[in-house]
Amino acid sequence: MVQSSVSAVTDPATRSSLGRTVRAYVALTKPRVLELLLVTTVPVMILAQGGLPNLWLVLATVIGGAMSAGSAATFNMYLDRDIDAHMRRTENRPLVTGEVSPRGALTFAWVLAVASTVWLLVTTNWLAAALSAVAIFFYVVIYTIILKRRTEQNIVWGGIAGCFPVLIGWSAVTGSLTGTPFILFLLVFLWTPPHYWPLSMKYKGDYQEADVPMLGATRDGLQVGLQVILYAWATVASSLLLIPVAGMGLVYTASALVFGGWFIVESHVLYNRAVRGEQIRPMRVFHASITYLTLLFVAIAVDPLLPF
Repeated sequence: MVQSSVSAVTDPATRSSLGRTVRAYVALTKPRVLELLLVTTVPVMILAQGGLPNLWLVLATVIGGAMSAGSAATFNMYLDRDIDAHMRRTENRPLVTGEVSPRGALTFAWVLAVASTVWLLVTTNWLAAALSAVAIFFYVVIYTIILKRRTEQNIVWGGIAGCFPVLIGWSAVTGSLTGTPFILFLLVFLWTPPHYWPLSMKYKGDYQEADVPMLGATRDGLQVGLQVILYAWATVASSLLLIPVAGMGLVYTASALVFGGWFIVESHVLYNRAVRGEQIRPMRVFHASITYLTLLFVAIAVDPLLPF
């Protein structure tokens, strides 16, 4: 009996099946979104500390935040599995392919939600834990259930959920919230539409097929391009507010101006192509937005460590 059990565990087919199952559950957490969590959380913790914070606190916050974001993403996939089946971008998600059952995904989402809240409560403080729970609620209930299928402004207000990591990172270090983290919150809030709308332009047909009113699917390139420009300018303007409020130095100031200017230029290129009737390349702005936010938050992390 023991030999049979050992053989079953070491059987290549069994290991392969287990590996696929693990990868499927990991896919439910949207790992690429977790990268954004890391980019926006750690630099804010360095800024809050005014230097390098306790490394265990950083690790604990990232782990808790990753579980929280993973929970929200899994709830989202569970609720949107009917939409995902009609879109090329999402048709290979685990709940669509059947690699994970709806019941399994829902259980996994609740386990991550509870575990993340308890973990942050034990390893950081009650404020960080509470903000994490609110972020899950906002993404699942406000965005996924209420807004996503009803209004083209869904990503504007639903995107608030993605702003919480900056508040969680700050509160994990300080136990409180001041003006600085709310400026960062505003920055991510304004950045989200010009980041996501180009993606919805790329997959316009998919969103129309699934009857999801993303702005990129309901409006033409001119209208979407103009909105992207307005939000890009607002994003860069909000990033400059951090200079006087948080006393940012030369590295951040230069980064905010240079990278912000580049982001604005890319948004104008998108709009100008639409005006001239040329082929629109929305993914260029999409990727530029990710690079912009990443470089800006790297500057946020580096700036407090320098004497100028």
